Amino acid sequence: MQLSTQSSKGFAPATITEAMEFSKMLAESSMVPRAYQGKPQDIMVCVQWGYEIGLAPMQALQNIAVINGKPSVYGDAAMALVQASPVCEGIDEHIENEGTPNPTAVCVAKRKGRNPVIARFSVEDAKRAGLWGKQGPWQAYPKRMLQMRARGFALRDAFPDVLKGLITVEEAADFQVETKDITPKPQPIPANPLDALPAVSVKPREPVELEDDSGRFQVEVEEVNRQLQDEAAVTEPESEQLEPVEAIGFALKVPGKDAPASVHETLAEWSDAYEAMADKVAKAGRAAPRDRMTKLKELRQANEATINRIDTLDRVKLTAAYSKRLAALGAASDKEATE
Repeated sequence: MQLSTQSSKGFAPATITEAMEFSKMLAESSMVPRAYQGKPQDIMVCVQWGYEIGLAPMQALQNIAVINGKPSVYGDAAMALVQASPVCEGIDEHIENEGTPNPTAVCVAKRKGRNPVIARFSVEDAKRAGLWGKQGPWQAYPKRMLQMRARGFALRDAFPDVLKGLITVEEAADFQVETKDITPKPQPIPANPLDALPAVSVKPREPVELEDDSGRFQVEVEEVNRQLQDEAAVTEPESEQLEPVEAIGFALKVPGKDAPASVHETLAEWSDAYEAMADKVAKAGRAAPRDRMTKLKELRQANEATINRIDTLDRVKLTAAYSKRLAALGAASDKEATE
């Protein structure tokens, strides 16, 4: 593998194929943070995040982390990015009311051509948020944590275009992890339409007397049966023909077909089904590699609207897998052409 040298300070991958090989190499290294070791896909997403905010690959791995499911950047790295921006005029940080029960961290972010943005975070603010005295950095370095909170607010408000919406690691670590109950709810038992009909009251008949002296029965059996049947007759309601209801959810579309291959309740389930279908198309051995590449592109185009609804991290992973399949099929096609 050859990596394109982009500056005198290092090198970085220039193509998606180089990026994948680069990520695999770093994943096997003990020099990267433990959270990224053995995870080439996470490394590739992290490097992409770093590229978007102006961090070199190794800087991105050291300063970008996913905390409680949220991509974030360390407060010192956020400060470095902002100060390196040409629109930054200066950053001032200090502590007000030091030595009192309610010290306040202050960060003043100055952007060229605009009024300064001032953010404050006090001990009272930390108490209201349930952070003051919390086990961990809030007990070990309370002033530093106040400073990081004020810094994060000021930098995001004054330089949103520089940080691209990323929050600080120190702030993300304080978020509570949201949990959802995924236990399926029991399906209601459909009501029997006959239960809504009024009950039929059937009065018992008087005993039939028999004439022993004449030997003839005076029982009108047929008449009794007919009356009982008339009283107990129940007319069943006519069944209503319902219009077919379109399935609600995220449809996995197949090129050239009106009906979807499947419908899923969540985007996560849809992504798994899409990846399984794309993998099946890529490994269809009977078709030529070029034909499989065409089918992969058509499959992605047919589902482009749903792919755009996926969050950025998962969408980058889908794109990486898609590019990897195309690259493998392209290599197979070139090999067939030379044989």
